[in-house]
Amino acid sequence: MTRFFLFCLLILPLPALAADRSVYGLSEYARLPEIDLDVPAKLDTGAVTASLSARDISYFTRDGQRWVRFYLAIDKAHAHPIEKPLLRVGQIKRRADDMGANKEQQYSARPVISLDVCLGEDLRHLEVNLTDRRAFQYPLLIGADALKRFNAMVDPSLKYAAGKPACAAKIAQHAE
Repeated sequence: MTRFFLFCLLILPLPALAADRSVYGLSEYARLPEIDLDVPAKLDTGAVTASLSARDISYFTRDGQRWVRFYLAIDKAHAHPIEKPLLRVGQIKRRADDMGANKEQQYSARPVISLDVCLGEDLRHLEVNLTDRRAFQYPLLIGADALKRFNAMVDPSLKYAAGKPACAAKIAQHAE
């Protein structure tokens, strides 16, 4: 009987912990207010970082700081360059099918920028690496590090559970 009582005490807090989390589906709509863009995103607990589809990535210096210039690799409507301060160049583990000619190279270097991302009613400031994702269905991948920032639970049986991004008030407060 004592063991059962202790077991119940251990189990009871678990639903309360889950209640504080936002539940998202495997796919969600994301708002990138700094770029004025809504994109479908894949939420991937197996990936560590967040990745945004970009092409023609180049580095430059502005006021003594390293910056990155890129174009969104989404569609022809996004033909203007985007410039953001470079946080760092990250080493991202390559997928098995992405090894190309150099099979020994297990990591690829990717620029990492800081970007506001809105899912549902939640707005978070995230680190996002830039890579060409045109071969994938989703131009934005949100990995485990970012999901932790959203205090997210991902239910893979759901899609677009959070609905359209609704962070307008939070975005306005964040800009002030």
